[in-house]
Amino acid sequence: MNANLYERLVGSVDHAGRTAIEMPDGECYSYLDLVSLSARTANVLVDRGVKPGDRVAAKVEKSFAALVLYLATLRAGAIYLPLNVAYTVAETAYFLGDAAPSLIVCDPREAREVGIIAAGIAAKVETLDGSGKGSLTDAASDASPYFASVQRESDDLAAILYTSGTTGRSKGAMLTHSNLLSNAMTLRDQWCFTSEDRLIHALPIYHTHGLFVASNVTLISGGTLLLLPKFDADQIVGLMSRATVLMGVPTFYVRLLQHLHLSQEITRHIRLFVSGSAPLLAETHREWMARTGHAILERYGMTETNMITSNPYMGTRVPGSVGLPLPGVSVRVTNPDTGSELPRGEIGMIEVRGPNVFKGYWRMPEKTAAEFRADGFFVTGDLGKFDDSKYLHIVGRGKDLIISGGFNVYPKEIETEIDAIPGIAESAVIGIADPDFGEAVTAVVVADSSSPPNEEMVLRVLKDRLANYKRPKRVHFVNELPRNTMGKVEKKLLRDRFSM
Repeated sequence: MNANLYERLVGSVDHAGRTAIEMPDGECYSYLDLVSLSARTANVLVDRGVKPGDRVAAKVEKSFAALVLYLATLRAGAIYLPLNVAYTVAETAYFLGDAAPSLIVCDPREAREVGIIAAGIAAKVETLDGSGKGSLTDAASDASPYFASVQRESDDLAAILYTSGTTGRSKGAMLTHSNLLSNAMTLRDQWCFTSEDRLIHALPIYHTHGLFVASNVTLISGGTLLLLPKFDADQIVGLMSRATVLMGVPTFYVRLLQHLHLSQEITRHIRLFVSGSAPLLAETHREWMARTGHAILERYGMTETNMITSNPYMGTRVPGSVGLPLPGVSVRVTNPDTGSELPRGEIGMIEVRGPNVFKGYWRMPEKTAAEFRADGFFVTGDLGKFDDSKYLHIVGRGKDLIISGGFNVYPKEIETEIDAIPGIAESAVIGIADPDFGEAVTAVVVADSSSPPNEEMVLRVLKDRLANYKRPKRVHFVNELPRNTMGKVEKKLLRDRFSM
């Protein structure tokens, strides 16, 4: 049996005539369209020299054609490598140099810059813009609509997603066909998805939530994706009368609560609101319930593990909790120093084991080994506790991770860029609670007295060095950073000071 994820998502479905994707302009694509168009694109990939196990990098705007590229990559037996379109040239060069894809698909506006990078790693380049046009789709229109999906084993890689680390450069999390399939099937069952579901899809498709949760779960259920290019409160409210599910980050719900037309009447057709990628404030949960009559379902996952826990579809959804471990997934809370399991109510390191957990970090065997316990549990780096009802609560994050607007931001990367600016002695980057973004990236800087910069200058320099979501919302200047007796910067003191 072919373990290729494509075959379970689209290739072997019995609802070929049903609508798979509906665009904002009303144009619809059936599952049969996905089969034929992904076959055409897969034929182009193979013609460009893509072999099973090769990486196909995609730094493209969200579109129907971009989803087709994802499916085509799976069909060709290659490894899909989605990249955030906000990455700068320098960031893009690192990811491409590390992953060494044989083919890069990018926006036509970046073709020249990406072409220079591609020449250095012997990769080919195709283009695809936000409207689904480019050299890739031009070539696909002339390709055959038939393609035999490449045979894959369950442990073969399906995708690599880069996730930042607190030190050094980003790491490529290797996800197998079985990792993604097991999680999609579990979520389908736990959240009661069927072919009658219509999901409002306003998430990006270059990270786990938008690509592997929203898209995979809907497709494996035979449902319909109402595909929006980005978050638009007016569009989302307008679609609610025809939709059954909305998945989003906490920022979505905060902004939707500001919409004048949000009401119980508008949302009465929706059976499920899901929030993830960042902590949902209990206050937002309660306000949403009061305004719409719906309890948001919060869940917990990460790039390396897909989804780990979920509040129940049928049962109590606890504000401030990420719910119960998913079936087949083992979760424990341990002493960070000893690794011994802690009793309920005690805060410790969250560890997870299950079919959803990734294979390891791309070309980093030492880092992979360091992140796994001897019994196979992955150390998430998140701190949490179980309550008396066995619901998991995230109470903090190790490694100083910041989640802003649903995106992971690691301070070390920003600090390195700030420290390189002339006139700056050192910096510390922290997350400050924010009602819109969840956490706002904030820099605290010690200036070199010989030539002190100002906030405007720092932000201007970072504009060309970091993606927008990583750049600080504020830069504060201090005489010195607080440190403990070991010389470690006490970021908690900084968060307390600048949260006031």
